[in-house]
Amino acid sequence: MMSGMGFRKRGGTARARASGLGAALALAVFCAGRALAAGDTIVSHSITTFGEPSKYAADFAHLDYVNPAAPKGGEISEATFGTFDSFNPYTQKGRAAALSSAIYEDMMVGTADEIGALYCLLCKTIEYPEDKAWVIFHLRPEVHFSDGTPMTADDVKFTTDLFAREGLVSFRAVLGQFVDTVEVIDPETVKYTFKPESSPRERIQMAGGMPVMSKAWFEKTGAKLDESRMDPGIGTGPYVLDSFDVNQRVVWRRDPDYWGKDLPINVGQNNFDRIRIEYFGDSTAALEAFKAGDFTFRNENSSKNWATAYDFPAIQKGWVIKAELKDGDIATGQSFVMNLRRQKFQDIRVREAIGLMFNFEWSNETLFYGLYQRINSFWENSDLAATGLPDADELALLEPLKDKLPAGVLDQEAVMAPVSGARQLDRGNLRKAAALLDAAGWAVGSDGMRRNAGGETLRIEFLEDDPAFDRVVNPFVENLRALGVDASLSRVDTPQYTARSRSFDFDIITDQFPTGYEPGAGLKQSFGTEGLNDVFNTEGLSDPAVDALIEKVTLAKTRAELKVAVRALDRVLRAWRFAVPQWYKDVYSVAYYDMYAHPDPLPPHALGELTFWWYDADKAAALKAAGAIR
Repeated sequence: MMSGMGFRKRGGTARARASGLGAALALAVFCAGRALAAGDTIVSHSITTFGEPSKYAADFAHLDYVNPAAPKGGEISEATFGTFDSFNPYTQKGRAAALSSAIYEDMMVGTADEIGALYCLLCKTIEYPEDKAWVIFHLRPEVHFSDGTPMTADDVKFTTDLFAREGLVSFRAVLGQFVDTVEVIDPETVKYTFKPESSPRERIQMAGGMPVMSKAWFEKTGAKLDESRMDPGIGTGPYVLDSFDVNQRVVWRRDPDYWGKDLPINVGQNNFDRIRIEYFGDSTAALEAFKAGDFTFRNENSSKNWATAYDFPAIQKGWVIKAELKDGDIATGQSFVMNLRRQKFQDIRVREAIGLMFNFEWSNETLFYGLYQRINSFWENSDLAATGLPDADELALLEPLKDKLPAGVLDQEAVMAPVSGARQLDRGNLRKAAALLDAAGWAVGSDGMRRNAGGETLRIEFLEDDPAFDRVVNPFVENLRALGVDASLSRVDTPQYTARSRSFDFDIITDQFPTGYEPGAGLKQSFGTEGLNDVFNTEGLSDPAVDALIEKVTLAKTRAELKVAVRALDRVLRAWRFAVPQWYKDVYSVAYYDMYAHPDPLPPHALGELTFWWYDADKAAALKAAGAIR
């Protein structure tokens, strides 16, 4: 959600584009507004992580941050970049079209104004014992797929079995650690039984965060979850595929027969009749198209554009609104990420030297118009970020791992991104980096290039598919070359980038590390050994101390325990120096044609333009009459 780059990376690897299954693991565990039923089971419409009451009682009318009277209608259109050759967002094969997961719904959903709560969507209530050994979902009988067929417990079990069999490797591993059996009790009742060794805090959230797909459709078509396909399938969600032109656009249409349109959790949401996504080869072409009214909403990710390009006629005439809206979420952790699978990055001194040569201060002043702050933590912009020296509680987790920790974790302050001077090449950092590479055995030769004892040149390639990143990467490359590193930027087309990043054929790419306020087993996908060969673990980290701390995070029984474990983990991850942190800002920089409205204030954890904004038909008609939009 946070901006970057002078530019926010629009996708990176599949981790940043993932459907959210990994994030669903990081949600919550105890029942709010709970009631004891026969057999001392708990029955509720919601669940929260650590036993706090959920914000919304069972009889709530609508979410606080929506406009319950928001009109339905109109179209919102946005831009994205690259290409697509699939409508299956749950596989590494192919590149899924934008919003391909929009047709599916999860059993339970969170809100944008609350952390750690899930509410029944496809279910009416959940039922479970105090120890969370199992959960029963009582399904809503009115739920149906977009073809009109009812959703039943058979579909729920089928989907879980499908992901256990054909899902991403890391997700299959995590799912297998939690779910023991899935039992269909009757068409409207399904029971998950969990493995005793799994984290009680995440058991119900694992099941509740699963999408539900049509068993009949998969059996009829022979489709597989792990294959690329141009048929999106059917779901229970509010939108269905309307039309597409490969690599040009995709249009999603609101289903007028959507089963859940009147549910309190959906009141004031899903307001647009159509959501259109236009594809462009680069950000310059996209901006020009926006100026011409070819699409109508833009979440600007270039500081240069934000500072200099929004003075076109539509702005001057008041047709387009330019605004900065508060973003209260955790920074995405956007970073230059080194591939630890490469031998040259195995030495932590090499990684630290590389990090010293990126000059954020110069970049922010010269390239980004001073609009950004530096990322230091994987939980930046939250109280989960490690600070200063480890406290006694953190040390209690870290000291048993002392033989496995990077130097300085126990007795030094948390690693911070290096600070550079006003010139592009900071001489002090250059000297520090040179000393590190000398100590690591990369000596400077007569040609100024560094080589190891075997005569191999220290070559580093930045892989990128977006020309807008050139102005950021090229100064970094120049600084590295001044250090004696044979650095280069290779810009490739989107299909090449996708293929190479997913097969780990890269030295350094830009990626994001979405972590969450209540992280859990999903961390195994992003940082754990279990995710080593999966697309979420871009950096290729496999470290026993990190694995052990992830376990501490997942087993935390209180919010205080979670905070301590996350800070300890953050401290160790930063000390490994596989990421060169980039930048963020705590506002959304948006521009849109003046025919949309939004709740004021926005909720703290979502911009929500596709979800709870709405269309003003009178304003749209005036813009069309004036020739502002097509």
